[in-house]
Amino acid sequence: MNIFDKICDAIGSGVDAIIDNPIKSACVVVATVATGGAAAALAPAIGAAASAAGAGVAAGTLSGAAASSAGLAAIGGGSLAAGGAGVAGGTAIVTATGAATGAAVSGAAIVASK
Repeated sequence: MNIFDKICDAIGSGVDAIIDNPIKSACVVVATVATGGAAAALAPAIGAAASAAGAGVAAGTLSGAAASSAGLAAIGGGSLAAGGAGVAGGTAIVTATGAATGAAVSGAAIVASK
């Protein structure tokens, strides 16, 4: 069995699980969207906290929007000029992490409820 067959089997198993458990699957989707949305909304505060904690060049010396931007840029691997993903990259990482956390926690809760 090659890698392509393994991927197809995994996708098929996932589709079967969704068909067999539509309500549980919907709950996981709702939790994922909710936590991803919350993380996106809180990204500026998370960036400011990262800046205050020591992430970035001027860590701990900035406040407000500058701290938020510096922290998110640091999370994103640095500024665009330095070759990183910048503030947008940091926001994407924060949002993806929040969504993945929501999916994992809700999925684990559903599995534990069996």
